[in-house]
Amino acid sequence: MADIAAKVLVVGGGPGGYVCAIRAGQLGLDVVLVEQGGPNGGLGGTCLNVGCIPSKAVIHAADAYHQAVTQATSAPFGIRVERPTIDFGLTIEWKNGIVGRLTSGVGALLKRHRVKILHGRAEMVDGKTCRVETDTGPQVVKAEHVVLAAGSEAAVLPTLPFGGKVISSTEALALSAIPGRLAVIGAGYIGLELGTAFAKLGAKVTVIEAEERILPAYDVELVRPVAKRLEALGVEILTRARAVGLSSEEGAMLVEQEGAARRSIPADRILVATGRRARLTGFGLERLDLSMNGGFVQIDERCATSMRNVWAIGDLTGEPMLAHRAMAQGIVVAEVIAGHRRVFDGTVIPAVCFTDPEVVTVGLSPEEARHAGREVHVTTFPFQANGRALTLGAGDGFVRITARTDNHLVLGIAAVGAGVAELAGAFSLALEMGARLEDIGGTIYAHPTLGEAFHEASLRALGEAIHI
Repeated sequence: MADIAAKVLVVGGGPGGYVCAIRAGQLGLDVVLVEQGGPNGGLGGTCLNVGCIPSKAVIHAADAYHQAVTQATSAPFGIRVERPTIDFGLTIEWKNGIVGRLTSGVGALLKRHRVKILHGRAEMVDGKTCRVETDTGPQVVKAEHVVLAAGSEAAVLPTLPFGGKVISSTEALALSAIPGRLAVIGAGYIGLELGTAFAKLGAKVTVIEAEERILPAYDVELVRPVAKRLEALGVEILTRARAVGLSSEEGAMLVEQEGAARRSIPADRILVATGRRARLTGFGLERLDLSMNGGFVQIDERCATSMRNVWAIGDLTGEPMLAHRAMAQGIVVAEVIAGHRRVFDGTVIPAVCFTDPEVVTVGLSPEEARHAGREVHVTTFPFQANGRALTLGAGDGFVRITARTDNHLVLGIAAVGAGVAELAGAFSLALEMGARLEDIGGTIYAHPTLGEAFHEASLRALGEAIHI
């Protein structure tokens, strides 16, 4: 086949790659996007196919089923349900339908903006040339600009390599049946999101974490309600513990815990959720003369690499490995290539943990702000004093604001509670716009809503709280 010439070549069709390609197409650039998955199958990357979207679907189904089970023995809202059941195969079909609809939508959006899509394995030849192995044969693409958006993959645990009963989150979201006993290695957000969901679906869940507590990336105050809920769900948590391999006893795994004897944990499935690593192999990265930052591609504030006109975005470039970070980077790169003056500012990137309750953080924690030399005022407002939270039967949790003492500039916002993920946008906007406590306090919030807790936290910091 004849070589294809393009202004921009995007390697990878995940959140960063497809958003970059769409924005470049909007700006009138000639774009080719290469994605290894089959037609539409790989578009959207890990997030849309086997990560963010399908996991939230399963989490929602688990919540609904658990609520029905609860209502079979009690009636907190005056509602009783008799003998609830779940057909997990149908749940997975429903989840797959959502994924299929969204991946098809991504494909349609790319075509609408005149992005040429090549399905096949990309292999970089040099900084301007890529060979793509498609179903119809090899295709060479030559581009003025190359955007690397290869994403990440599940980290492998040497003592428990993937295979058989040892699975990653990808396989966990495609199980045909709910495991009776699930062992989760890693108490970060992936492990706890899925562990909580399967516990609600009826699995006996044991979580093994090497650190001294769960969700070690979040501060203790935010984690406490999550730990309380896990205990109520019957999830066993082993901290300062490591999985050392499969037991000779059938259907079990060996665990070593600090201060305790080695023990055997029964498990029908073992979910390894010890993090993700950048995908650095399989697309010819070694042929490019790129500076590295540990296990990631090094970039500057424009997402430019050490090679001229070679850009990198998303998980390939390091933490935080979040889809919305990759999307924002993709837009920046497309606009820079189009001649706009843009830089990527990663200061205000919200992080959401879809546990029960949910956790949201944006900006600095109180400890981080103090470590940076700031004198700060930290205030919280509990959902127990929020009317909407109580009508949802979700009074646990709070909103917390960290602001400078001298000028009341908001430095960080966090929340833990049911549905607080939906407040992440408001939190991010406040920091992005440089809001002060008076700005938030002077805003009129709809009543009754969870957002009022954000408002009241600001008022409380100013000594003007009404409902506490």
